[in-house]
Amino acid sequence: MARITAGLTSSHVPAIAAAWDQGRADEDYWRPVFAGFDWTKKWLAEHMPDAIVLVYNDHASAFSLELIPTFAIGCADRFEIADEGYGPRPVPAVEGHADLAWHIAQSTILDEFDMTIINKLDVDHGLTVPLTLMFGQPEAWPTKIIPLAVNVVQFPPPTGNRCYMLGQAIRRAIESFPEDLDVQVWGTGGMSHQLQGPRAGLINKEFDTAFLDRLTADPEALRKLPHIDYVREAGSEAIELVMWLVMRGALGEHVRELYRFYHVPTSNTALGHIVLEPTN
Repeated sequence: MARITAGLTSSHVPAIAAAWDQGRADEDYWRPVFAGFDWTKKWLAEHMPDAIVLVYNDHASAFSLELIPTFAIGCADRFEIADEGYGPRPVPAVEGHADLAWHIAQSTILDEFDMTIINKLDVDHGLTVPLTLMFGQPEAWPTKIIPLAVNVVQFPPPTGNRCYMLGQAIRRAIESFPEDLDVQVWGTGGMSHQLQGPRAGLINKEFDTAFLDRLTADPEALRKLPHIDYVREAGSEAIELVMWLVMRGALGEHVRELYRFYHVPTSNTALGHIVLEPTN
């Protein structure tokens, strides 16, 4: 039986990709950002999963306003790197786990989630930045990745409660997969930030810290948090944090926090990262 052994979250700020790809990771501005993931890199080297369900949002690379799935899962064996207007990032293509992805798709759909199945998908910085932060720049990513895209770009995005429930459904799916696999679930995006308008550059450390605390100890409170609270307290793009609730729902009721990192600013956003281990 497959099992979920850990959950991770990370911001996916596109400027991180530019800094890494341009060899600027050791500059004074960027050094503390990348150093904040040193603990996790070492931990992952000792706890490398067979597969990762990586929850992210597409940034008009694979989808557009003409086609907006609320939840979509990549079921292919391979996913190429998207060209976001300046050429694909110089990182390895993503190797999928088609058997597990198809099983999750079938299980969640029969569990009454309307999951869109994707057999061809180019992945953008929303997925590749967390991989870079955790794994650096290997010749090939050290594990298989199942992309799970959530719409947090066009209103209405799914509620935090629905995302949490999807995480629970993903856990049921993984635990019913007959192969012996170690699986992690990653949530990406966030934390507080707004990219446009008079509040551009907004960072709310108090909100971010409370969110991290509740992610570990009180996810029920986060499930009830309405969209407008994300926007008012942490900026319009903070709605990406609902994707972290997919990860949290997949871990079960009780977790142990293994590591946390928070840093501002990273470009014009707050960067958050946490590593959780299920205890039930």
